[in-house]
Amino acid sequence: MRPAEAIDLVTAARTDADLFGTDKPARRYRELVAALHPDRLPTDPGVRAEALDAFVHVTTRWQARRTTVLGDYRIGAPAHSGDLADLYDVGDDRLLKLPRQPTDNDLMAREAHALRTIAERGDPRYLPYVPRLVDEFRHRDSATGAERQITVLATAPGLHDLDEVRRAYPDGLDARDAAWIWRRLLVALGLAHRAGVVHGAVLPRHVLIEPAAHGVVLVDWCFSARTDGTIPALVPNHEDWYPKEVLRRRPCGPGTDIAMASRCMSWLMGPRAPRELDTFAQGCRQRALDARPDDAWRLLRELDQVLDRLYGPRTFRPFTL
Repeated sequence: MRPAEAIDLVTAARTDADLFGTDKPARRYRELVAALHPDRLPTDPGVRAEALDAFVHVTTRWQARRTTVLGDYRIGAPAHSGDLADLYDVGDDRLLKLPRQPTDNDLMAREAHALRTIAERGDPRYLPYVPRLVDEFRHRDSATGAERQITVLATAPGLHDLDEVRRAYPDGLDARDAAWIWRRLLVALGLAHRAGVVHGAVLPRHVLIEPAAHGVVLVDWCFSARTDGTIPALVPNHEDWYPKEVLRRRPCGPGTDIAMASRCMSWLMGPRAPRELDTFAQGCRQRALDARPDDAWRLLRELDQVLDRLYGPRTFRPFTL
């Protein structure tokens, strides 16, 4: 497309459909931007000025077309995609979580309830181990009438999930590096369990780490339940990660999370797991819920004893991805 054609199209367009078409609007946008880009314009001052005006108009209209206002928040393209929702960066280290299907509103409400409960009942020292609920509201789509339950969560920069860690260490993670992740994950679970909440989906994708500072955040509380309740749903394609009480829709407990957390750690270390840690992890995954440990903070002390026998006093070990 030549600049003159692009200018004529922009000048004549009255609607977004006129400007970008309805078949492949992204392609039309790219064609217009390429034709009107300042680096490609002719030297004639009048044509350049007209083309620059058209360029600004196109980019502004495209940005407005791709921006949606939800409540007090303006969103563009998703920053992340979760199990049942897309997450949008809304500034100030906050993510807006929008379910893809209105039928998942109940799970979104579960997450908000769990995070409120933990914030109200949990030890303030350990609250950074879980997301902070900033806002929640319902949004009605004016076009379809569908209502979605929306949450806004405080986040932290530089986080990576355990799937990323395992890809970076395909032969397994050194147990000394896995140790600090395991310890902090147990702190997060102890915080939640003392508040009466079971996470219900302790999977590698939900355990986020900050490598340099050895931070851990346990995210996605949409599948949570009371410590004597049932897990409402399974994360698709992860059925084999769950203990049998979840698969049989029986009451869960702290041991449900502890079993899944130990599975994450065994998977993370792979064949590099020392025999003592492998035995410890297997003890956390007894088939029967009442045969498993049910106090994450007591289990943390037991893990520290195993680690002390293996490696001696704890020292900070730098970790990079």
